Amino acid sequence: MSKTIQMIKSYVPFDEQERADKQFFIECESLEQILTRENRRCHLCSSAFVVNKEHTKVLCAYHNIYQSWSWLGGHADGIDDMQFVAKKELTEESSLKNYKLLCKNPISIESLPVRAHVKRGAFVPAHCHLNVTYLFEADENEFIAPKEDENKKVAWLTFDELISKSKEPYMLPIYKKIIKRLQEKFY
Repeated sequence: MSKTIQMIKSYVPFDEQERADKQFFIECESLEQILTRENRRCHLCSSAFVVNKEHTKVLCAYHNIYQSWSWLGGHADGIDDMQFVAKKELTEESSLKNYKLLCKNPISIESLPVRAHVKRGAFVPAHCHLNVTYLFEADENEFIAPKEDENKKVAWLTFDELISKSKEPYMLPIYKKIIKRLQEKFY
């Protein structure tokens, strides 16, 4: 059993979405290569929800594929440590070097639909990301820069701006849930 699936089994869901997605993660445990993109139906990913020191803004990237503002994150690519993956993706996608993890446990888990698309000239069929999200804090005045092969821009957005600028409607309940948990200090 993977370290990630063990962590998911002990994860306490925040709401009905997480209860259902936790069960889905566990059901997917038996699938081969769940840690890699070789599994073309679903695979593990991790995201970083990075807030400023005042907890009023979130660091976002404008993703090339989705043409939308979103959190930072990416594929496990064989790494069975989702917190490590979130940190790696945070640095790769924003160039941010100084940040702190606010909670060792995930702030959210979710199964996310990925529509069919072309990436680096290759067709990628529709599939599902089994995503684990961690909460970080950073100084919004620190240098940031996009990973240009994946993102057009990176910027600090207010929570309202994230909600209004995200063009992925299925992400809005996830963002709202994380913002609520953050504001209620439920992490």
